[in-house]
Amino acid sequence: MSTALKSRLSEEMKTALKGGEKERLSFARNLHAAVRKKEIDDKLELDDAGLQKIVMSSVKQRQESLEQFKTAGRVDLAEKEQAELTFLKSFLPEEMSQEEVKKWVDWAVTESKAASAKDLGAVMKLLMPKVQGKADGKLINQLVKERLG
Repeated sequence: MSTALKSRLSEEMKTALKGGEKERLSFARNLHAAVRKKEIDDKLELDDAGLQKIVMSSVKQRQESLEQFKTAGRVDLAEKEQAELTFLKSFLPEEMSQEEVKKWVDWAVTESKAASAKDLGAVMKLLMPKVQGKADGKLINQLVKERLG
């Protein structure tokens, strides 16, 4: 483990282990296992961006599970999912506000000279590297479609 996020994950595991925080240790171990699996499967060492993609994927899964547990009335499981979601989000950069995302969308539309919804791909290609991990993909897509109208 060499990147900043990997080092932080390692420290989280050590701290949770020393502090006897079983739930937090479990969350850290699950994330560590997902990272190691990806590295072994792809035969490469992940950088911070790669680790963030894994975290974002895990966040999305936890959000879906949380909704299902709430719908089913399983408060106990929903609370555990919420706690893990909070833990995972601590590894992501702070989310952008909708106004900030709109500014980036305007920039990308202007930069790509997009004129209609047909140019959605070109706009997204410019925009995603700038906002990846800092804003929800559905929100980005919605704002681009509204802008291209």
